[in-house]
Amino acid sequence: MKQVNLKVNGIPVTVDAGTRILDAARKVGVNIPTLCYLKDVTNQGSCRMCVVEVVGAKNLVTSCFATVREGMEVLTNTPKVLASRKTTLELILSNHDQKCLSCVRSTNCELQKLALEYGCDSYKYQGEKNHYEIDDSNPYLIRDNNKCILCRRCVAVCDKIQSVNAIGANNRGFKTEIGSVFGHKLNETGCVACGQCIKVCPVGALYEKDDTDRVMKAILDPDKFVIVGTAPAVRVGVGEEFGYPIGTDVQGKMVTACRRLGFDKVFDVNMTADLTIMEEGNELISRLGDKNAKLPMITSCSPGWINFIETFYPDLLDHLSTCKSPQQMFGAVMKTYYAEKFGIDPAKMVVVTVMPCTAKKTEVLREHHKASGYPDVDITITTREFARLLKRHSIDLRNLEESEFDDPIGTGSSAGNLFGTTGGVMEAALRTVAAVVNGRNLDKLDFKKVRGMDGIREATVKLDNGVTVNVAVAHSLSNARKLMDEIRAGKSKYQFIEVMACPGGCLNGGGQPIVPSEVLNNVDVKALRAKAIYDKDKKAEIRQCHENPVMKTLYKDYFGKPNSHKAHEVLHTTYSAQHKL
Repeated sequence: MKQVNLKVNGIPVTVDAGTRILDAARKVGVNIPTLCYLKDVTNQGSCRMCVVEVVGAKNLVTSCFATVREGMEVLTNTPKVLASRKTTLELILSNHDQKCLSCVRSTNCELQKLALEYGCDSYKYQGEKNHYEIDDSNPYLIRDNNKCILCRRCVAVCDKIQSVNAIGANNRGFKTEIGSVFGHKLNETGCVACGQCIKVCPVGALYEKDDTDRVMKAILDPDKFVIVGTAPAVRVGVGEEFGYPIGTDVQGKMVTACRRLGFDKVFDVNMTADLTIMEEGNELISRLGDKNAKLPMITSCSPGWINFIETFYPDLLDHLSTCKSPQQMFGAVMKTYYAEKFGIDPAKMVVVTVMPCTAKKTEVLREHHKASGYPDVDITITTREFARLLKRHSIDLRNLEESEFDDPIGTGSSAGNLFGTTGGVMEAALRTVAAVVNGRNLDKLDFKKVRGMDGIREATVKLDNGVTVNVAVAHSLSNARKLMDEIRAGKSKYQFIEVMACPGGCLNGGGQPIVPSEVLNNVDVKALRAKAIYDKDKKAEIRQCHENPVMKTLYKDYFGKPNSHKAHEVLHTTYSAQHKL
């Protein structure tokens, strides 16, 4: 590719033709502030924070949009540039609800940070101000347009990355607002609750509904037996809220923190991730042996994905595995097997989960998720909520000793832990399916073709019975849509497909710690968190779901065998079309 030479603040730099000025500056360590720009999501230049001077140009240039040219001289911090950015910030603040002290994004707000750095007068421009009704119509997030700065990141991620298009810019000029078609509330739209809009919002205009008070009310109730289960992705995410580097596994400290909060038992949802594979893997084997079965079979672990297929592809619901997600299996096992084994009344049991996901807040409300007669899971909180709960109770992960999950069913395999990253469900399933069909464990357990962050990945697995299984892995719903369109057109070559709603899978779920764009634009956060998961797998003693001794006990004492009648009563579910805008 043709190379271009230019100078940024007098520093020579050579980059590929077509490179944005913003990226060229970063190559030589010059940081240009942004509010609307987000790598691989949007660069429409609407916020005007990234303006720079180009020698010879009449007007300031938006560096996230304009590209380099030979001999260009760029100046990023001249008095003219600084004055323009400060004015932009003060104008944004003039129409912004400045309740910073009580805002969920305080100290992690990109607008707040820039206003401080540029010495802004938040009341310099006063006059008419828009006032919006807060949309809290759904069980998973709140939209407060009084704090929105119209950066449109949420619109871009919902459109480009998720292909849902539940939101967009309504009206024009000063009356522009982010909303849904015809002014409908989110619960009336095709929003799938993935929460990616929250992750990219630079301010506090979007945030999950907080259920931490419900958790503490249950813990403090002497008549309640409160169990908590944590998802694989939480242990490689929550540490960031306490100053740990991105991708640090803090499992032991996380377990101790749960005990400090007062939970009666602390368990690992990896255990029911293993159980999911036992059920799902055997379901796949059954379908492969039935010429009338629906193929490809598609995983059902991601609730955002389930919401998506029920809304946009209801004609393909028969392709879904009937397995509940690990979260819902966890609650079902707690309130049936565990409650019976230890003589606990499920009516007095409260099952809490800590998840990297906002869509889990919709999943706990689904029909057919009451194996005991009571909801499988009572309360689910995100990684962010969990961190806030710890901080509120002065529990700092950095000052805690490490401890282990509770027995007798706290053990999960590292294959179950793989559920935290895209491709992990597929890899865990292939390890067990191959072992069951071949009658022996594989010599090499790593299925590297399904790993990585490419949007769609595929692999071919040959089993000893002569059956060849073509598999595919997709993460983010725009990629899932491509595979669904192939199935709908009768052109799919796959027998098994894994779909995760969020880019990168659960480790980048809508409930994970929010990473500022300054970091996201320069660091591969998904890869760092995934590395922690794969490193744990590499060192683990139990790397296959079927070798987890808890699985052997559960089937011997309670379920009998995978996909038994009892297993279907407790661990499986049904789906139905969602009729929304």
